[in-house]
Amino acid sequence: MKLKGAKKIISLAVGLCTMAMLLVGCGSSKEEILIYSAGEDYKIAYMQERLNEQFPDYDITIEYMSTGNMAAKILSEGTATDCDIVHDMEYGYMAQLDKEEAFADLSSYDTSVYVEDVIQSPNYLVECRVGGAIIVNTEVLKQKGLDKPSTYADLLKPEYKGLISMPNPKSSGTGYIFLKGLVNAWGEEKAFDYFEKLTPNVLQYTSSGSGPVNALVQGEAAIGLGMTSQAVTQINEGAPLEIIFFEEGSPYTIYGQSIIAGKEERESVKEVFDYIVNTLTYETVEKFYPEKIYKDIDYKMENYPENITYSDMSNNGVEEKERLLEKWAY
Repeated sequence: MKLKGAKKIISLAVGLCTMAMLLVGCGSSKEEILIYSAGEDYKIAYMQERLNEQFPDYDITIEYMSTGNMAAKILSEGTATDCDIVHDMEYGYMAQLDKEEAFADLSSYDTSVYVEDVIQSPNYLVECRVGGAIIVNTEVLKQKGLDKPSTYADLLKPEYKGLISMPNPKSSGTGYIFLKGLVNAWGEEKAFDYFEKLTPNVLQYTSSGSGPVNALVQGEAAIGLGMTSQAVTQINEGAPLEIIFFEEGSPYTIYGQSIIAGKEERESVKEVFDYIVNTLTYETVEKFYPEKIYKDIDYKMENYPENITYSDMSNNGVEEKERLLEKWAY
């Protein structure tokens, strides 16, 4: 009887020790940090790996969300959102959220390292610039006996009928920057008249910004209005593509990053954001989008155009975008 009683006491003691260990384990669980990002999957994967290496004591999650959906979610939830850091959000939406006081004060960060046109608010910082270009498949043009276009007017020529691919501005930010770039360059009436005349030559207004380059690589189109970075990636993989900039320059959009207001009070969030701004952004710009955002740094990538002349992309807020897209009917 005494032996059985001793076994019960030992069993109870072991159980209590196990519970204590579990409680201690719960108390020492990793601090969670949630990042919303509209970045491409390869960039998110790269950042996730680097953050995991740098902060093994934090549980950092990068959750993909399109830039528009990200903005809508934060507008709806306000600073009570689970998100701690927003990343790769289009500047127009950043400005919209900034007006709603959704972001922390980031005025302590040194913005003198950036070129002037990417500095817009003390509450968010630039993450990358994504530019567009006219891209051609030189083999398709040669097969059809066609010359490379040198102006937007050239794209209206009947010989290009069904050979042009462009993203739909209503579903693609890349498509929209071409629309906005020409609105700023020519005026609204002339720009919309141009796209009405261009439409018969368009094989397809694609739903995504990557659509035109994909169509070029597959030989379905001869000319695409697409992303410079994507074209360079394909050229470096052997695709017979060439990048052309017309007189109006390269239309572009800027993406930014910030901390949700109030979340900067958590030292872990501030530490992770510091690392993203001061280390990771430099790495991802060099690795994926080497277009100009830093004043004294010019990154080079094989076959990436240098000294790009950019379009006038002023007055590019959310309200202006919504107004112009209401007029888009193609």
